[in-house]
Amino acid sequence: MTAYVPGIIETDLKKIVLAIQGLAAGRSNAVGTVTLATGASTTIVSTPNAASGSTPILTPASANAATELGNGTLYVSAVANGSFTIAHANSATVGRTFLYAVLG
Repeated sequence: MTAYVPGIIETDLKKIVLAIQGLAAGRSNAVGTVTLATGASTTIVSTPNAASGSTPILTPASANAATELGNGTLYVSAVANGSFTIAHANSATVGRTFLYAVLG
């Protein structure tokens, strides 16, 4: 679920309080979904919240994704400004879908 982000010059106190309440309730704009590329050994995830030094956290959202994670071949191989790269098995298996959150 996304969080409301007031502008830098916001003066409406209700909007600022709404943003703080959303953060306290666990809302975040640093989350998304990615399905691993088939027939490739890497998948690049474009997300504006990624930056050098960020930590992407992956959670399987399908049985095929859980199997991929259990095989021990999946890891985040690079993090850059605006994206991160997932290394994984080069497989024809479809539906290897993960949820992600980018921290930091």
